[in-house]
Amino acid sequence: MSESPVGVDSSGEVLLTELPNGLRVVTERMDSVRSVTLGCWVGVGNRDEPAQHAGSSHFLEHLLFKGSAQWSTRDLSVAIDGVGGDMNAFTSREYTAYSFRVPHTSLALAAELLGEVITRPTLDADDLESERLVIQEELTMAEDTPDDLVHMELQESLFPGHPLGREVLGSVDTIEHMTAETVRGFHGHWYQPANMVIAAAGLVDHQELVDAMSAKFAAQHGGERPARMQPDAGVRRVTAIDKPVEQTHVAFGWRGFGLDDERRFALSLANQILGGSLSSRLFHEIREKRGLAYSVFSSSSSYLDAGILTMYAGTSPEKTRELLDVVDAEIQELIDNGFTAEELATAKGGVSGATMMGLEDSSSRMGRLGSNILLFDRVKPLDEAVAAIERVDLDELNAVAAEVFSADRALSLVGPDATNYI
Repeated sequence: MSESPVGVDSSGEVLLTELPNGLRVVTERMDSVRSVTLGCWVGVGNRDEPAQHAGSSHFLEHLLFKGSAQWSTRDLSVAIDGVGGDMNAFTSREYTAYSFRVPHTSLALAAELLGEVITRPTLDADDLESERLVIQEELTMAEDTPDDLVHMELQESLFPGHPLGREVLGSVDTIEHMTAETVRGFHGHWYQPANMVIAAAGLVDHQELVDAMSAKFAAQHGGERPARMQPDAGVRRVTAIDKPVEQTHVAFGWRGFGLDDERRFALSLANQILGGSLSSRLFHEIREKRGLAYSVFSSSSSYLDAGILTMYAGTSPEKTRELLDVVDAEIQELIDNGFTAEELATAKGGVSGATMMGLEDSSSRMGRLGSNILLFDRVKPLDEAVAAIERVDLDELNAVAAEVFSADRALSLVGPDATNYI
């Protein structure tokens, strides 16, 4: 067992211990709160699933909170409700996370429950059938929600034929044919100590948590992390789905940079200026000046070896062509003339400020700990991220923006007569 201080943040020391079986336990003490958020981060997501079993990660996430050999679903709920806590989970393309937020006096309870559902889930066949119905309803809801559907289509267009392009929920076909044996095998293979991180933030005692996790994971050893295939560079240019809804939902996408590429910081600033804020170019031109849309925004995301920048707006069908032309004109303007020093300064303040304010509670800090150790094998100090943003100068910003936006883009539309724009 090895323990090392990872660093000191604004609220306390970050400690990391790796157990002999490979499980990593990381904590950050926050003396200003009276809660603890405890989570388990598992290094597997939908990009790691075979195509025929797409949706396994998310299906398993649903089933783990169905209880363990010792705790039923109701027992879990009653125990957490009894201390005023809450539990949550989510599945992403590269990891799955489970968390309990409780008063600090109930850390032992949270550790017991988390350890039980992760290491000894029942994965009962009857539970699988009931959750199959729930997930099928999730898929139906996504298909019926045009702004969700257009982003699903865009993601597939940005990574055609690659697992990163698949829907995290899976497909109607794969969920219909998911078996208990498949889910149990997925859990047994990937939910092993070397592929997991236990993270906690709040009024937490590091050694108390290490001792608890050592006991809960004593029977588990080793495991592997998934080997991942980098996506090809190509994108699918246009996809469209005709749907009898009131608006045309439009989403643009460009390929960006992975987590190992420093250019992602410049791209995050370009996103902030383009459509990531109320002062952004697209918000001003599309909503404030022309009234073409109520909702308009852009966002950027990075995976281990790839990234994306997307832009979305919903508009009346008769305004769709104008919206497309306005976005094209704005993109061409930034390619030709770049951004301004004033825009860069505003964007730096916005991104840095949001980064700092986003880490004011135990849940967000736990999330930073778990994802950092899982993806980078270390917790990156907050000052490091802020410094990387501050280092971006105007020449780099404009060069990165021109590189990304000059490349092929993907365009997805959902709405009345959407296929007219193919």
